[in-house]
Amino acid sequence: MEWSGEASVMALQRHGESAVILTVLTREAGLIRGLVPGGASARRAAMLQPGNRVSLRWRARLEEQLGTFSIEPARARPGLLAGADALAGVNAVTALLTFALPERDPHPHLAAATEVLLDLMDAGEDWAEAYLRWEMRLLDELGFGLDLTSCAVTGSREGLAYVSPRSGRAVSAQAAGDWAPRLLPLPAMLGGRGNGGIEDALALTGHFLQSRLAESHAGKPLPPARARLVARLTASRPASGW
Repeated sequence: MEWSGEASVMALQRHGESAVILTVLTREAGLIRGLVPGGASARRAAMLQPGNRVSLRWRARLEEQLGTFSIEPARARPGLLAGADALAGVNAVTALLTFALPERDPHPHLAAATEVLLDLMDAGEDWAEAYLRWEMRLLDELGFGLDLTSCAVTGSREGLAYVSPRSGRAVSAQAAGDWAPRLLPLPAMLGGRGNGGIEDALALTGHFLQSRLAESHAGKPLPPARARLVARLTASRPASGW
């Protein structure tokens, strides 16, 4: 079995004296793991930093085997190491992807969105909202997507104020009635009425990442890297705006 193409580094794990087990994200094949002989050397350390693009060839005698990578640099993203926010960002993205996705299960749209997000982080731009949209894409790709376009009760697109913690569907203030205290607030930046900025929006996606992905699907807590990133993103922004 053989595969070749470009990918972004997600994670690496020391294996033996000089090798590493590398996990990369590809558009065509999803997450792929493979052994990189000599990958623990200082010469290769910079190339194999999470977030960097690499050109590689994966070979295995059987498809279910770990396989071996031959690898060359394609494009570095040095900006991912240039600041604490970007470093926290790439750590959260790579941790969530390796936590959530099974190996060799392609998600080309999610992979494309991940590349765009990593490029924004590398460029030093304000990527907090892009990260939020990426989390929503991740939920959607895994079958846990939120429907925030209309009220689950009335079908109206007006006055949306809440989200059902079970269905992930929006609910209008009028339809919520006495159930409002049991619902999650829908932040303004996600189409809700009133206030609600990045902190509230990440609390919403975090609820569904935890309840649907971590607890129901994976049976273990979310990677701590996500909580560390959320703390950084919300520390300098008021809850009601940017």
